[in-house]
Amino acid sequence: MKKLIIAALLLAPAALFAQKFGHFNSMEIIQAMPEFVTAQNELQTLGDQYQKELQAMQDEWNRKVENFTAQRDSLPPVVLERRQQEIQELGKRYQATAEKYQQELSNMEEEKMTEIRQKVLGAVKQIGDAGGYVYIMDSSTGIPYISATLSTDITAELKTKLGIK
Repeated sequence: MKKLIIAALLLAPAALFAQKFGHFNSMEIIQAMPEFVTAQNELQTLGDQYQKELQAMQDEWNRKVENFTAQRDSLPPVVLERRQQEIQELGKRYQATAEKYQQELSNMEEEKMTEIRQKVLGAVKQIGDAGGYVYIMDSSTGIPYISATLSTDITAELKTKLGIK
């Protein structure tokens, strides 16, 4: 029994060193993915459309302010008050629309990035299972040190798995 315990203690460190560790750079992978480029283009197009709409609202507000300023002294108090309210309401509507558009863009970006990250993680899991890795870490998340001799960089293999050149 004593010999068995000694043998187990001697073999335990060897088993630890036989474990495989890997790492990859998710930012490099994601930015090279066609899905990322497509998502960025879609977000840019939608953002441009929203910006045009907001610019039209801003131009309308500017025109109303200019007209109000030019006519302020000649307007009866009731009309003056109504135009001030219109300008304030237009400003509030602009602000609400800008916030809504920003939220929609943010939600769309999060949705697209979640899909992309899921695809990368699926490929990482496949590589991990096939290669017998114990851990595969993302080096772009701020890990302070990864040993190049004890950890295998799977970035190139991951790119191949995802069909990235």
